[in-house]
Amino acid sequence: MGNKVMIVGTGNVGASIAFALINQRTVVHELILTDLDIADAEGEAMDLSDALATAPSFLHIKTRDYTAAKDCQVCIITAGANQKPGETRTELVQKNAKIITSITEQIMQNGFNGIFLIVSNPVDTLTQLIQKVSGLPPERVIGSGTVLDSARLRFELATKLNIHPKSVHAYQVGEHGDTELALWSLANAGGEKITRLFKPTELAKIENNVRNKAYEIINRKGATYYGIGAAIIQILNSILNDERRILSVSNYDDFNNIYYGYPAVVGRAGIHQRLELELSETEGIKLQKSINAIRQTLTNINHKD
Repeated sequence: MGNKVMIVGTGNVGASIAFALINQRTVVHELILTDLDIADAEGEAMDLSDALATAPSFLHIKTRDYTAAKDCQVCIITAGANQKPGETRTELVQKNAKIITSITEQIMQNGFNGIFLIVSNPVDTLTQLIQKVSGLPPERVIGSGTVLDSARLRFELATKLNIHPKSVHAYQVGEHGDTELALWSLANAGGEKITRLFKPTELAKIENNVRNKAYEIINRKGATYYGIGAAIIQILNSILNDERRILSVSNYDDFNNIYYGYPAVVGRAGIHQRLELELSETEGIKLQKSINAIRQTLTNINHKD
């Protein structure tokens, strides 16, 4: 029997993850789609099934409720409300915290004992909330973190260097949001330090472009979902294939008692190890500010136990 994966939330992001999954050779045997709007989940399952005859590999796509979570290896959470005009970020956090808490409780009540992979925003805050509500070990509750942001960073650098993005090694870390930062002191292309290839002003512009890219996409098409869909499949594959890739997922820092995007080894057991990186003094200060921003967001959740 192959692996069974559940996607909770079949909006643009959930559907993009599912589409990215079926368009590759995969070890996933069964894909479960669930959504508060069951008709939407059913429609996505039907539409995705039409692609299976020409897809690289075959898997079963079903629409089920949370009872199907019991024997899932990974549960991907994309559900949540979008920010409405005039709605504050605090109000959105409180709303999504309530939604995510309810979902997590129902999934756990149905015997889930796998790995949570969180995509819903604010991802660092909600990943920490799910770990608390689920009671699962921190290594088995993972957020998408800054994996997409790091991919954007590598693409931006590779474009300017006229090389393949996979030849660039660089990480965006911290909050998946306005306080995230690039670890320039550790970034390289083929072993050559990025700081020797670009001027400080150029690096600042690149970092700013990466940080604001989501806003630019949203301004033009209303939402982002293809990039995160591909990023989630990279994380999912590392888990199910026990690839042990180093990815800047949102993972638990026991020293600061908080989740944020930071390089970690991801495999079948979830987080196998957080890397111990030597950051520059400036990077350390910026990272602490980013951690503080996430902590402030956590205080805005009025969660009643």
